[in-house]
Parts: sequence; structure tokens; C-alpha cells
Amino acid sequence: MSSVLIRNARLVNEGREFDGDLLVSNGRIVKIAASIDGENTDVEIDANGQWLVPGMIDDQVHFRDPGAPHKGSFYTESRAAVAGGITSFMDMPNTNPATLTLASLASLADKKRRAAINSVANYGFHFGVSNDNLDTVAALNPCEVAGVKVFMGASTGNMLVDDPQTLERLFAEVPTILLAHCEHAPSIEANAAKVLELVGEHIPAAVHPQIRDAEACFRSSSMAVDLAKRHGTRLHVLHLTTARELALFEDKPLTQKRITAEVCLHHLLFDDRDYLSLGNLIKCNPAIKSQADRDALRHALLSNRLDVIGSDHAPHTWAEKQRPYHQAPSGLPLVQHALPALLELVVDEMLPITTLVAKTSHRVADLFAIPDRGYLREGYWADLVLIKPEPGGVAVSREPVLSQCGWTPFARQRFRHSVSTTIVSGQIAWHDKRLNDNCQGLPLRFMR
Repeated sequence: MSSVLIRNARLVNEGREFDGDLLVSNGRIVKIAASIDGENTDVEIDANGQWLVPGMIDDQVHFRDPGAPHKGSFYTESRAAVAGGITSFMDMPNTNPATLTLASLASLADKKRRAAINSVANYGFHFGVSNDNLDTVAALNPCEVAGVKVFMGASTGNMLVDDPQTLERLFAEVPTILLAHCEHAPSIEANAAKVLELVGEHIPAAVHPQIRDAEACFRSSSMAVDLAKRHGTRLHVLHLTTARELALFEDKPLTQKRITAEVCLHHLLFDDRDYLSLGNLIKCNPAIKSQADRDALRHALLSNRLDVIGSDHAPHTWAEKQRPYHQAPSGLPLVQHALPALLELVVDEMLPITTLVAKTSHRVADLFAIPDRGYLREGYWADLVLIKPEPGGVAVSREPVLSQCGWTPFARQRFRHSVSTTIVSGQIAWHDKRLNDNCQGLPLRFMR
């Protein structure tokens, strides 16, 4: 494995910004200093003052592998990810077949094999819960899976868990971190019936946040938090979308709590006004909600109520998204523009770069107990991203879309930063808008 010296960088790490050099050898960061002699270095990169940050660790993606190659695969989506500054991902279990049963342990091994062959980013996998697989979940090795995913009231495939006794037992016995998608199905069904009565079958996408509304989210999230408090569960609530839900979570450092929360980049960057121009392209579950909700989520990033930022990357084809509202699937592709999009919040002085790095890298590694990643530290794996300022902005529409689905919700936007270089486990995966197909991601470890 070649050595890489990055010179003249502006390093961002653990609440600090400082100028310096960083040396990589055998996949690891071996030295960080004001100046490093690069006489015997294989590759030297002059950062020329660019930010050097630890790569984003995305705790929630749907790479569609196996089962939906027309939407995505580890090959295509991992390449989109490194272009967006993501060096590690954790894939969700609702693939085909879903990762749910004892037989699914074999499919989990198959997923790992597929990723080992095809992924240019580091990879980990969540296991799924249903109403009838608790014995399998309870017997899981916590070091073998990133987490256990439960759909509380809103299902994908056969992954709904709505039986009260099953939920009680799950929260009591789950052997590792429990990730919850929280939406209250009866509320959603009642809202949908009201909308159907008012507007008929030609439902516009703009009503999506009225159907999957704030009340549906709060009822389910509050139930999950109550269950976790009762059983001492290590709970991680995914993709918060409302101001009201924020009150459920403590403003404490990660080390002082067992209940944490994630926010996703599309809920930070879009609001319900965007349905008028983007329609089903931004239809997702939970729904993108009001400007007030979006602003509350942004503000909460400055505290410890929101612990990490993920993408919930969930690609569907353009043709699928052009269907009528009730037929169009929920989800959107996001990884390719993850860091450039989030950096807009930094440029607009809504979020310090140090906080962004903490929420996309440091805290994710801490939360999932991933050793030797997520920080710029000597001895750690070299998962690195160089971020280049783009005066005047770069039009997203002028760049090729790397995700298999072939489109992006950011097509009309300009970003004022780009990812110039992404290094994965010491290998240059992306540099000057070119992919390195020889890069090979490594499996994430979880030290629990």
C-alpha cells in the first residue's frame, strides 16, 4: 500500500482548526505535524489551504444490494459516496432478501462478500426486526452488526413491528444499539383517508407532510423513548423531522446518555415549500416538513440533542418517481453531494465546520463503537477528505451522477465547496473528479 503525504492543509479535528501536514502509510495516519519531510513518499498532494477532515461515516444508507440493481448496488453507490466525502457506510436490512432471519445470516454474509468485492468505501450492516424474529435478534453477536433496525408503525416489506408484547421484549433483550424508524401508522392512515376525501385520487406531492405529519412522528418517537427508558435500551432514533420531537432528547454529551438521535441532510436542506418544484423527487419517509421544523433541526445541531447526521440515501429510478403520488416510492439519492450540500450550512454561518465534522465523523464513530476511525489521529485508519472552496459555486447539473438511478434532487443548485480528494483506508478513492476503481473498502469493526 502506497504512502501519501498531504501538505499545506487546514486540518479540522476535535473542535480545532490548524495548519499542517499529514502522512499516511500502510493505510494509517502515521504523522501529523506542522511540516513533514516527504522525501520517500509515494504520493504527495498539495492541499493549498483546503480543509482536511475525517471522512463522513454514514450510519444509514439503502444501497439496494442485493435485489434492485436497476436502483443501486455496492459498486455504483459506494462510488457516489466517496465522491461526496463519505468513506464508510452502514447499510440497512430492507433489501431483497431482507436481513431478518437465521437464513438471513447467510444473506448478511453474502452482503459482506458483495461489498468486499465491489465497494470502494468501508462498509457495515444493520440487522432487521419483525414481529417473529426476536429469538434471532436476541442471539446476535453485537460485534458482527452495526445495529438492529426496527420500523415502529411504518413498514418496509415485512419489517413492521406493531405487536406491543414484541416491542416490550425487543427493547428489553436487544443485544446492541437499536435503531428506530418512528412513524405512527394509524395516524398516517387516518390522514391519508382525509386527504383522499378532500382531493380525490389526484394527490399532489405537497400533501405528503400532511399525511405523514408531525403528530405521527411524535407519537411513535415518544413511544420508543418511553420504552427505552423503561428497559435501559441503547436506542438511536433515526431521521428526526420535527421541532416537537427534539424535546424528547437530552442536551448531554454522547457519553452521558443511552438515547440518541440522528438527523438527515435532506431534512436540514429542504422544507415543504420545495414540493412545488421537486414534487415526488423529495417524497421520503418520514416526510420533509415545514420551514420552522427545518430551522429547529438546524439549530439543534449546535447542541447535543442531535448527535449525528446521516443521509438515508435511498435511490429510486427517475421513471418510478414520475408516477402519481400514491404510486411513487419514497426515498431519494443523496450520498454523492452529502458533504458539499452540508457545507452550505457552514458557508451561511449556521454551523461551524468543527461541529459538522463532529456530527458526521467523530460522533458516529463513538456512537457505533467503531475503533480507529472518525478522527484525524496518529495510528488511526486514514479515512480523509480534502474540501475545496469553489468561489461562485459549482453547478450540480454539470456533473455526472454516479448513482445507478441517474438523478439528484440537487440538480438545480450550486455548491460553494467540492470534494477534491477522498482517501479510504489509506487508498486514494477520488481525486480531481476521477474515481480509482482499484480502491477497496474494508469491513467496519464494532468494539462492544
